[in-house]
This record gives sequence, C-alpha cells and structure tokens, in this order.
Amino acid sequence: MIINKQEFYVNGINYTVRSAIEKDAKDLSNLRLQIDGETENLDREKGEGFLDREGFEQLIKTDTQKSRNLFLVAVVHDRIVGFSRCEGIYLNRFSHKVEFGVCVLKEFWGYGIGKNLLNESISWADSIGIKKITLNVLETNDKAIELYKRFGFEIEGILKNDKILADGKYYNTIMMGRFNE
Repeated sequence: MIINKQEFYVNGINYTVRSAIEKDAKDLSNLRLQIDGETENLDREKGEGFLDREGFEQLIKTDTQKSRNLFLVAVVHDRIVGFSRCEGIYLNRFSHKVEFGVCVLKEFWGYGIGKNLLNESISWADSIGIKKITLNVLETNDKAIELYKRFGFEIEGILKNDKILADGKYYNTIMMGRFNE
C-alpha cells in the first residue's frame, strides 16, 4: 500500500515519512545492517539475516501491491534514517491484523521519527479497517514500551528468557497489541 508523504520538523531537523520505493532498496540494505549493529533492541546482530538490495526490492514490491502491507521510510536530506513495516497475514482468521516493526539510526533517536512512523502506520491501519496491530519489544526498551502504551498498545504476553544478549544474560520479549474497535 502507498500513503501520502508527511513532513515533520522536530528538534531542529526536517524529515519526511513516505512509502518506500524500489530505488530505496540499496540504502535500506545498508541502513538495516548499520542499525542492527547499533542496538540490541532488535532481533538481529549485525550481519545476521542480511537482506541485500534485491531482497529489499522484493519486499517493497510486495508491500506496495498488498493491501494489508505498508513499508515506510523516514528521510532527512535525501538520506533514509529509519523505516517501519506493517505486514498483514493473509489467512481469513487473521485478516483483521498486521504486525508492526520499526528501526531508526541511533544518531536520529530523539527526533520523533519512530513515533511518527508508528503514528502514520496506525492512521493507515485505521483508515483501511485493520482492527489490530501487534508488535514485539525487548523488555529493557522502556522508551519504546512507553511510546507504544501512549498509542493505545497493551501488554498481551511475555516470552520469558526469549533472547540472549551480549552480556550473556537472557531477556524477555514483551508482546503488545492495539485493538481498534
């Protein structure tokens, strides 16, 4: 699905949130690799589950064509600095929901980019009749958890000892959902 681009000005920077297009694929491949190395909040370590340009081209093509998928990018001065995806499930019993994921370069944390990617995704989902958005978040990512709660997400479950991080300790994954009646 494609949305209209939105402009934002936060803490002194201008950025755009828009639908991903195929020419973004190479930059998205490099971006995801960099972000995976900057934080342990995501599922992958740097280089794991690597998606090359062709992989991102296919994702963008699929997400553009499918009515319950949305791939957004955040752009600062022609540079993609973050992205989010909503992926629908195309089985009838799950057709009311999408799964949301987001990542932003660390140097651009604090500019509301993740918040605005989430807000645009929620607006899109509500506008097309999606009833539920789900996501997973690492238990130590307090800022993200609070953000999700402000947008109406509730904790629906905990996957105990779900991830092992660089410190050798196990951490829980929190499953959250937002239901729009």
